Amino acid sequence: MFPLYDENPTRITPYITYGLIGMNIIVFLHEVTLSNRQLQEFLHLYAVVPEELTTNLAGEWTTLFTSQFLHGGWWHLISNMIFLWVFGNNIEERLGHLKYLIFYLACGALAALCQWFIGMNSEIPSLGASGAISGVLGAYIIRFPHARITTLIFLGFFVTTISVPAMLMIGIFFIQNVISGLASLQAAANMSVETGGVAYWAHIGGFVFGMILAPLFGLFRRD
Repeated sequence: MFPLYDENPTRITPYITYGLIGMNIIVFLHEVTLSNRQLQEFLHLYAVVPEELTTNLAGEWTTLFTSQFLHGGWWHLISNMIFLWVFGNNIEERLGHLKYLIFYLACGALAALCQWFIGMNSEIPSLGASGAISGVLGAYIIRFPHARITTLIFLGFFVTTISVPAMLMIGIFFIQNVISGLASLQAAANMSVETGGVAYWAHIGGFVFGMILAPLFGLFRRD
C-alpha cells in the first residue's frame, strides 16, 4: 500500500514540510555527484555509525540529526518524501511551524537511538528520514484515524487505487515493521556476520515516540 494523497485539507502553507523535502532532495543530489569513495566518506561522517556513537557520544551526537537528511538511493528518497508530503502538512498545521520542526527532528533522533540500541557495536551506517517520518505517522494515526487516504495497491501485476482510513494504512505499516523488526533480531541471533538493510527499529521507535510527543506539542489543542 503506497499513499498518493489524503482527503484531509489544511488551511496553512506547510513551509516546514516543503523545506524538509527540499533539504532532503538537495542533500541527495549532492550524494549522487560523489564518487564511491567520497560517498562512503560522506556517509561515514554524517550518518549514525552505532559503534562510533557508543564509543564517542560527545563527538557523534550530531549525526542523530544529520543522518535524517541522507538517503541510500532514489527509491529510499522518493518513498520517504511522498509519505512526508501526504502526512506532514496536517501535523504541521496542528503543532505550528516551529513546534513541528522540533517534533520532527526529535522523533528522528530518538528513532536513530532506538536502532542504535539494537546494535550498539554495529559498524553499518544508519541513515534516512524514515524514523522522523514514522513519528509524523504516529501523530497522524492518533489525531486523524478516520481520514481517508487514497492509496496505490500492488497485487502482482495488477495495480489500482483505493481509499482507506488512515488507521488501516498506517496500522499495517506499523505491524509490518514490528514483524520485520522481530524477524531481523532472530536473523541476527542466528548469524555470525553483521547484516544491513531496513532500519525497522528506527521506524518502530519513531512511530511510538511520535504518538507520545505529539500530544505534548499540542496535537489536540483547540483551534
